[in-house]
Amino acid sequence: MLGRFMRSPRTVGAVAPSSRALAAEMVRDLDLSGAQTVVELGPGTGVVTRAIAERLGPDAHALAIDVEPEFVAAIARKFPRVEAVCGSAADLQALLQARHLAPADHIISGLPFASLPGEMTTAILDAVAASLRQGGTFTTFQYLNGYPTPLATSFRQALTARMGAAPVRRVVWRNFPPAFVLTWRHQ
Repeated sequence: MLGRFMRSPRTVGAVAPSSRALAAEMVRDLDLSGAQTVVELGPGTGVVTRAIAERLGPDAHALAIDVEPEFVAAIARKFPRVEAVCGSAADLQALLQARHLAPADHIISGLPFASLPGEMTTAILDAVAASLRQGGTFTTFQYLNGYPTPLATSFRQALTARMGAAPVRRVVWRNFPPAFVLTWRHQ
């Protein structure tokens, strides 16, 4: 993963995969067993995907979207209940509509928002807000060391404005680096 990060730091946002502790915290408070549509943006190596797949209900549909073809192929192999798609998170609304899965109940993101161009982040946040049902959730994480930066603060403010409420925040120490898990509920 370090090599892939060095080659593509804008699309691979971490030097190491997320820990199982972070993955568990990302899905801990989400009712995935009763959900119809669960989306993962930027599944990477599949650590969070595994936590999602383990909690999916029998009628749920899971969609994982990544721009890296190798990650998509690996997700498709490892998790047959998860539909893996090579594409941009900015196209989320169209991807859901094409599959008759809109609106989503939960969107879980491992995207490296801190390293994405501003216009891409804006497009993704607009797509997230347009794709979530009322009462649905968006969950992501920010590393503790980057949390107070202007870019991270701006991201949280932009998403809070779109979602209509501030996020619930929890810290995960057993990750490298430690991270805050943030969950917004769409009002």
